[in-house]
Amino acid sequence: MIIKNQCITEKINLFNFDRKTMYSFFNSIQERSFRADQVMRWIYYYFCDDFNKMTNLTYKLRNKLNSLSCIQAPTFIEKKISQDSTIKWTMSLHDGNFETIFIPEKKRNTLCISSQIGCLLNCQFCATGKKGFYRNLSVAEIIGQIWKIYKLINDKKNIFYSPITNIVFMGMGEPLLNFNNVIKSLNIIFDKYGLNISKKRIVLSTAGIVPGIKKLSSVIDVKLAISLHAPNDTLRNQLVPINKKYNISMLLHAVSNFLKTSKLNKKGITIEYVMLNNINDTILHAKELIKILKNIPSKINLIPWNYLKNSVFQCSSLKKINKFSEFLNKKGFTTTIRKSRGKDIHAACGQLIGDFKKNNI
Repeated sequence: MIIKNQCITEKINLFNFDRKTMYSFFNSIQERSFRADQVMRWIYYYFCDDFNKMTNLTYKLRNKLNSLSCIQAPTFIEKKISQDSTIKWTMSLHDGNFETIFIPEKKRNTLCISSQIGCLLNCQFCATGKKGFYRNLSVAEIIGQIWKIYKLINDKKNIFYSPITNIVFMGMGEPLLNFNNVIKSLNIIFDKYGLNISKKRIVLSTAGIVPGIKKLSSVIDVKLAISLHAPNDTLRNQLVPINKKYNISMLLHAVSNFLKTSKLNKKGITIEYVMLNNINDTILHAKELIKILKNIPSKINLIPWNYLKNSVFQCSSLKKINKFSEFLNKKGFTTTIRKSRGKDIHAACGQLIGDFKKNNI
C-alpha cells in the first residue's frame, strides 16, 4: 500500500518506505530496483531531500520523482537546551506536535524518539499518558525525526553537537501499539541502505503489550526494555492500567518466550522501575521483584520519578533508592540508577507532552 501522508502536496513521502517497499514503489513507476538503492543512499548517507541534487539519476527520473513523491521530515518549531546539555526538540505536524530528546554523555549520545502523539496507556506517573492520545506516528514521522537530527548533527558547521551513538524508543507513546510502523522504521534504521545503525545500539521500550511482544519474535530481533514499575498485580493495576488486560504473569511469560529466540538479548532485557516514595520502594517490594524476575535474565534500571505539576506522587529519597539498589545487587541482580537528565526543560523520563487537541479526530 502506498502511503501519501506528510507531503504538503499529497505526494508520496519516501520516508515511509523501507527497502522492500521502496523497491515496490520504483517497480510500480517502471524503474529498476537499483534506482531505489541509489535514492536511499542519497537520502540516508548524504542526507539529501532534493531529487534535483541526485546527480547519478537521469533527468527523466528526477522529474518523475518530483512529480510523484517527496522526502519530507517533520519541522522543528522549538529547541530547548537544559543546563545539563540535554536538548529537547519539538516537532510540528499538520495536526499536532511531538517531542524528541538528545542526551549527550561522555561515552554515548542517545536519541530518545517518539512513536505516537500522546499515549493510550495512562500510566499514572507519566505526563504523556495523562495528556491523552491523538494518533500513531507514520513511518515517515518516526524516521523523519531521526533523519532530521542526524542531518543537523552531521553538519560540520554544528560543532556544538556530538555524533549520535544510540537510539531508544522511549519518547512519547507505546511503540507496540504502533507495531507495523515501528517495525518498518526499525528495518530502515538497521538497513545498510537506510540509517545503517547497529542493532546493538537500539532499544525498544514497552509497558507490556503482550500480543506485540509475541509478534516481535517472528518479525524482528531488537533489544527490549520492559516498563514494569511494580512487583505485583494489585499495585501495577493502579500505576500501569494496561496490567488489567495483560498482567505480570502474562507479560513475563511473553518475555520469556521472546528471550528464547532473541540473539540481541542474550544478556537479558532491561527492567525499568520508577521509584515512587512510599508506593513501590520498600525492601518488601524489592523482595517481590526478585521473586517474579528470578527466571528472567535482566538488568534492573531504577528511575527516580521526575516531578509533574499537580501530581500526587513524590520521588523516593536517594537514600531509599540506594538501599533498594543495594538489596537487589546483593541478591545477584545487576541494578543501575538512572541519572535524570533535562528536568529543567521537561525533557526527563515521563515529562513529555507535545501539543495536540485531545479526541479531535
